[in-house]
Amino acid sequence: MSKVTLRNKKITGGKLSHYLDYYPPILDSKTGKETRREFLRIYTYENPKSAEEKKHNTQSIDLAEIVKAKRLVQLRNREFGLKDNINLNVNFITFYESIVEDYFNTGSNSNYQSWKASLNHFKFLYGDKIMSHQLSSNHVKKYRAYLLTAKTIRGKAEKKLSVNTASSYFKNFIAVLKLAFSEKIITENLAEKAEYIKEQETHRQYLNEEELRLLWNTEIKIEKVKHMAFFSALTGLRFVDVNNLDWNDVFNDNHQNHYIILREQKTKSIQNHPISKIAYEILKKQDTTTGFIFGKIEYHQITRPLKDWIEKSAIRKKISYHNFRHSYATLQLANGTDIYTVSKLLGHKNVSTTQIYTKILDKNKIEAANRINLDLDGLS
Repeated sequence: MSKVTLRNKKITGGKLSHYLDYYPPILDSKTGKETRREFLRIYTYENPKSAEEKKHNTQSIDLAEIVKAKRLVQLRNREFGLKDNINLNVNFITFYESIVEDYFNTGSNSNYQSWKASLNHFKFLYGDKIMSHQLSSNHVKKYRAYLLTAKTIRGKAEKKLSVNTASSYFKNFIAVLKLAFSEKIITENLAEKAEYIKEQETHRQYLNEEELRLLWNTEIKIEKVKHMAFFSALTGLRFVDVNNLDWNDVFNDNHQNHYIILREQKTKSIQNHPISKIAYEILKKQDTTTGFIFGKIEYHQITRPLKDWIEKSAIRKKISYHNFRHSYATLQLANGTDIYTVSKLLGHKNVSTTQIYTKILDKNKIEAANRINLDLDGLS
């Protein structure tokens, strides 16, 4: 007869990851192979210190035990040829927290912060407990309306969430609803009926060749930040991909010259990404010869040095690290690279995403602006 045991393993950050141990092994629905483990994406503190951490552990263990019981009944039902009609009724907040914790352990810090903020706003509106069978389309609509008027709940300065930030938080929430429905934690597909918050179009600043030359010759507090930013401007790579770049990913041959095997953190795709000779020279300037090329650095550590660097150069544009990737895309298009090639270089799944950059340099508009020529005295 089938047995299901709840176990855990230590992970980084002083936490435990909980999983189910099956005997005999079951077939993994994704791989089709036999396995004895099912990781639940539920995490607890190994040594909880605060009352909040202890409460989190209690709720998480309760959720794990409920899932364990569900799996055991499902297996027994199959053994006796009975229909699987089990639906869990758990604290939806705890389930939401388990999804967010999963991003903490597997995703980038910025991505995790976005998911955590979406959870915190949901808890701010509904508290620490709402049973999954109570969740309805009214809760979804109310959360959507709340985000459109909500203020930030991080830091001292209170300001209204931007529409695009609200949109991002709501998308995260919808993703949780989809997972909850697939796991039979909610009985109705609430995500299917949800109305997304439409993002507002934003202006994407870029640096031209003259500004990039000016920046290269401007002193910066942390030289590595300059090198990373310019590597993004010369390759189009995101910060997370530059930060994770390893010497084992860099290659050179007679056909492709210098290139890297890029494993994109955001899209999880793998591709050969050609880099220029100048970009390769930047890699050679680092103090490393093995392992991570730029030695790893947290994003929050680069924001202040980068801001001071831009101000020192007297460039009046609002520039963040990601604008160096924008600069790459814009300058590629400005110098005649076709949009499909640029799309591939940026790792976009759809060329429509790349078309945003064509609005920055609309050559037809630029030509049109100079078609009306008047001979006015005193003006050249």
